[in-house]
Amino acid sequence: MSERTPDGERTPEGERSPRDPAEAEREARERIAAFMAAADAPDAPDDAAAAPAAAPGEEPAEDEHEAGLKALLSSPLFAGPDPDVADEVLHEEEAGPSEAEQRAGAVAHAQAEEAVRRIYQAILSRAPEHDVQPSLQRVADVLELLGDPHKAYPLIHLTGTNGKTSTARMVERLLRERGLRTGRFTSPHLHSVRERIALDGQPISPEQFIATWEDVAPYVEMVDARSQAAGGPRLSFFEVFTVMAYAAFADAPVDVAVVEVGMGGRWDATNVADGTVEVLTRIDRDHERWLGHTLEEIAGEKVGIITDRSTVISADQAEEVDAVIMSAAAQHGARLLRDGQELEVLDRQLGVGGQLLTLRTPAGVYQDVFLPLHGEHQAHNAVLALAAVEAFFGGGALDGGVVEQGFANVDSPGRLELVRRSPTVLVDAAHNPAGIEALRAAVEEAFAFSHLVGVVGVMADKDAEGVLAGLEPLLSEVVVTHATTDRAMDVEELAEIAVDVFGEDRVHVAERLDDAIDKAATLAERDPEEVVTTTGVLVAGSVLLAAEARALMGKTSA
Repeated sequence: MSERTPDGERTPEGERSPRDPAEAEREARERIAAFMAAADAPDAPDDAAAAPAAAPGEEPAEDEHEAGLKALLSSPLFAGPDPDVADEVLHEEEAGPSEAEQRAGAVAHAQAEEAVRRIYQAILSRAPEHDVQPSLQRVADVLELLGDPHKAYPLIHLTGTNGKTSTARMVERLLRERGLRTGRFTSPHLHSVRERIALDGQPISPEQFIATWEDVAPYVEMVDARSQAAGGPRLSFFEVFTVMAYAAFADAPVDVAVVEVGMGGRWDATNVADGTVEVLTRIDRDHERWLGHTLEEIAGEKVGIITDRSTVISADQAEEVDAVIMSAAAQHGARLLRDGQELEVLDRQLGVGGQLLTLRTPAGVYQDVFLPLHGEHQAHNAVLALAAVEAFFGGGALDGGVVEQGFANVDSPGRLELVRRSPTVLVDAAHNPAGIEALRAAVEEAFAFSHLVGVVGVMADKDAEGVLAGLEPLLSEVVVTHATTDRAMDVEELAEIAVDVFGEDRVHVAERLDDAIDKAATLAERDPEEVVTTTGVLVAGSVLLAAEARALMGKTSA
């Protein structure tokens, strides 16, 4: 058994970690103060009277203990350093790094980020996950060569159509509040590819990213060559990142990994690892080209992450999806907890910047839990996350303070996020009809807009008509645009669909996102009587569009 020191290093059982010098000094001062207080107390013995008398012509004898105490008190530990030396040290602390050191640090950071960008571009040249044959073998082969790092820690695995990232962030935050070191793997990223691999809630550093790539790259190349020799493909973009995440988590090392699938579940690269807890958020239609055209088919792929004797936490699902999940859980001998059955959001009250929740799990009822996210869907994500963490720790109730602090510190960038106040600009990554439905309900509940203008862009493979139709009751007008990617739907094509849904008078077009937001803000503020409290702009339809909108508003980290 080992314990972790404050800097993350493990020490063998029985060995004492190095003590903080400041703490040691503080304790020594307290002991001396206690001794002096006891000496000055009214009932303290008279040390002078107790001391032996001095011989004639000699200085009075001094108690040995008192002499040692005086020597200690006059030492630099208590008297303090030489004043000149102290002034010099304090001056250095106040001055901080020199300008040259700051420049050198900035240059080193820029070089590291450039190296990350080059690595990302190299990995990006690989096939996307859905363009390779369904198999876990390539990822398993690389991990085996690396020593199976994915088996070095327990894993909480998440799949579903919407809500995976928000739920993963809630799970991870609760685990950290319990004192565990965490790894989190989510996708896609908003601003930096390093966001996909997070350690203790923070994106992996550029230096760690580079080191991880250098560790895994030779083995990726070996498996690439082996696969191609057999007529197969190289590892895909997502497979490489999955390998990097599992390797980085083992190297950290983490106490637990929270891992979101890329797409589906059964053949998703992350599924080489077995979860102790699996979370299934709401399952709806998306990625139908690869996962199937019915809810049963899609659910059949998602439940592929369920493992033997695990605990499965499921959102409230459509009847046909629920049947698939129940059957899969029974086949694996897994314990199944479902929102609306064993789990429940008992109460929700709107609050400033979020909502106040009462949540029920098999372990108990948690009252007055503040969640700084909007929407009923986030409350249900919260009860899934809570149940997952309970299950991870054996099923018992969590400490109320852990739950309170954990949820209070949750954030989910790009999910109904307020990025500007004048005018009000909201950004959301919803990109399919089910996500748009949840978004619309959250906006209607939390904001009182009389004139809301949408800025909408979607990917070419998405249900653009379903996205626009879901937004139509919410928006007074819409400005169609696109994110800066080849995958985005052409603006003119999207405009034609928008006209069919909104009518020609309510549709505007802007090729560039910054122009689209500017146009939407102008339209929203057209009536000066509405500007103060009831107008706003909503950017939605694509994760990439949400990321670019955040960046335009000065939010470049997630």
